[in-house]
Amino acid sequence: MSKQNKKVKIKWKNLFSLVLVGLVIGVALSFLINPNKAARAYLKGSESRIEAYDEEGNLVDNFARGLEVSKSPNTKTIEDTTYVETIIEGKKYLIKEANITSDKNQVVEEKERYIRTTYHLLKEELDGSLLDLLTKGSKIEIKGYRTLLEDGSVDYYKVDVNGVEGYFPSKYTVGTEEEAKKNYDEEGTYKIHLNRGNVYGGGSASKADYYPVDKPKFSDNVMPEEVRSFYLNGTKQVMSRVDEYIALAREGNINAFVVDIKDSGVPCYESEVMKNDSPTNYKYAQQSLEEYRTAIKKLKDAGFYVIGRISAFKDKYYAIDHPEYTILETKTGKPYYLAESYWPTAYSREVWKFNVDLAKEAVKEMGFNEIQFDYVRFPDRVITLERNGLIDFRNTYNEDKIEAVQRFLMYATNELHALGVYVSADVFGESAHTYVTAYGQYWPAISNVVDVISGMPYPDHFSTYEYGFKEPVWTMPYDILNYWGSNFVAKRQQEIPTPAIARTWIQTYDSIKSPKVVYGAAEVEKEIRGLYDAGLTGGYMTWNSGSNINKFRSQIAAYSKEYLK
Repeated sequence: MSKQNKKVKIKWKNLFSLVLVGLVIGVALSFLINPNKAARAYLKGSESRIEAYDEEGNLVDNFARGLEVSKSPNTKTIEDTTYVETIIEGKKYLIKEANITSDKNQVVEEKERYIRTTYHLLKEELDGSLLDLLTKGSKIEIKGYRTLLEDGSVDYYKVDVNGVEGYFPSKYTVGTEEEAKKNYDEEGTYKIHLNRGNVYGGGSASKADYYPVDKPKFSDNVMPEEVRSFYLNGTKQVMSRVDEYIALAREGNINAFVVDIKDSGVPCYESEVMKNDSPTNYKYAQQSLEEYRTAIKKLKDAGFYVIGRISAFKDKYYAIDHPEYTILETKTGKPYYLAESYWPTAYSREVWKFNVDLAKEAVKEMGFNEIQFDYVRFPDRVITLERNGLIDFRNTYNEDKIEAVQRFLMYATNELHALGVYVSADVFGESAHTYVTAYGQYWPAISNVVDVISGMPYPDHFSTYEYGFKEPVWTMPYDILNYWGSNFVAKRQQEIPTPAIARTWIQTYDSIKSPKVVYGAAEVEKEIRGLYDAGLTGGYMTWNSGSNINKFRSQIAAYSKEYLK
């Protein structure tokens, strides 16, 4: 080889080296100047938030698991930990190498979790079907997840429990068995309820779950700060006059309606859910789906907030169709009959699903803003029968009544919040006392779960001289409701971390006890002022079982007033 050719070869080597150095510098500059040209990666881990550090290894921020980032080929080791140089939202951070992946399907790393709150495993289809009840403190094996949320958490884990696969809400799980077995705020909140034991057969207050619950605010479904509502019983007779109720509501400063979807013995429209799961309810429907939907549309088009009411565990037609899910009279082996109805048991998950499926259908078909469950309880006045073994509640999971009631409402809120609607529950006024009622209602356990809790402190439903009053309490509507609200509801609301809005049913019918009191505008105004002065300012609903429009009209002066201070 000639010297001239060798010289040329050396020049080509130098040129190659220069190009290689230039490429390296270019890649580095590209990463710093335009991170989009760097390698795509995702933040991963067993927690929803991933920590980010500065050049010295100081923790400076955290980001959602699953976030797409740009990573450099450069790494840095600080105290035996390897970090990757990463660009997130235009800034450079160090992320632990263990928290970076190029496979988006591998961002969720937890393999096991522990159940913090007893709840059901759900079928993989997530259609509301309930599988095994998974108890507090138990371990679940994670097989996957349904949806990764914007904050890095997942909504449901796919799990395997004794060979059964399904989905479980991640919000009811924690990382360790020790944490799972703890009760919420054991020296504070939990301690308040600990000694309220099973006095009347409804269970112990300590059995309920008091962990904080996220109460949603849906941007496309805004709940009025103060809901002032007429009640419509959902019969064809009432619904056919909906235009008259709308006109009266506008005259009276009413901004909402509670409308029955299903009362015991009064199914309000021809529901497909009823047709499939309770044909007797379907048979006796008051009107067609189209007739009912037209009436609800009028209310919504007129700008009213519309609440659909469902009588849950008092339903004589469902009980006729499904005697196997009703409270049983042990002597006869037949469904137990009380207050003109049979009672599906609140322990039955089939009954839970029927009522929630009906609610979902009503939301999808009619566009209700809120679903209100009434009769979320066991029958009252049966404690002697129960203690003597004369009735069987069919308690499949060996639960206290308070547990069954709260767990049903947890299930209902989870299912309905997914549709962007609020959930409320009606409760007896007695439930605000410092004990669990015989029928399973306990104000703090219910208020902590639902969006709205609606007491029914009708003055004529109290004992004549309740709380030591010297006159029959229904003759003193301001005094009795103010006393009840101030001394019971207000205190129970403070005993839980996430209380519901208190929106109260008021008596708008004439008293059923003697001395008879005609409830006109003056009496209704006193009820409302008594509640509002006690701090219960979430609104009111007018209970008159017949939805008597003439009675509402006679009270219009009370509804026209402003009560919020």
